[in-house]
Amino acid sequence: MSTPKTQTEWKLAALAEEVGVSPRTVRYYVQRGLLPAPPFKGPDTVYGEEHRVRLKAIRVLQARFLPLDAIQAELLRLSPEELRRLAESPVGPGTPPVPEDVARVPPKRPGRDPTVEVARYQRWLLAPGLELHVSEQAEAKVRALAERVRALIEESEEGTPS
Repeated sequence: MSTPKTQTEWKLAALAEEVGVSPRTVRYYVQRGLLPAPPFKGPDTVYGEEHRVRLKAIRVLQARFLPLDAIQAELLRLSPEELRRLAESPVGPGTPPVPEDVARVPPKRPGRDPTVEVARYQRWLLAPGLELHVSEQAEAKVRALAERVRALIEESEEGTPS
């Protein structure tokens, strides 16, 4: 009996389907520097195991509500083994949060000032299908407005029969 062969190379569409993203997202991540560019061979271009692992790790970090700049910094910080462990961790509501210091790591992108801190946002789920994102750097007036919107939503839900 032979053991099943593990796939190590994927065409763009197959890789995207394997990880659960669109091919356009994969291309965007390559352009943005979250993924290394594959060796270009025209229609025969293939993506490898490193691409699959990094894409899965990105999905885990997105489930933790990290912005792409913080994800990029985290990917740069992790060793290949840590990256693989992260990629295999569960995605969803039970996903552990990222340590506070990770989300504050400045992005390392060409042409950007490395002393500028990544903007962080609070995510408020106001109702099914409705989210409000408030910057931690928002002025008091903006935060007060956001609180009023949240209170209005809660009031409208209290008046709605279940």
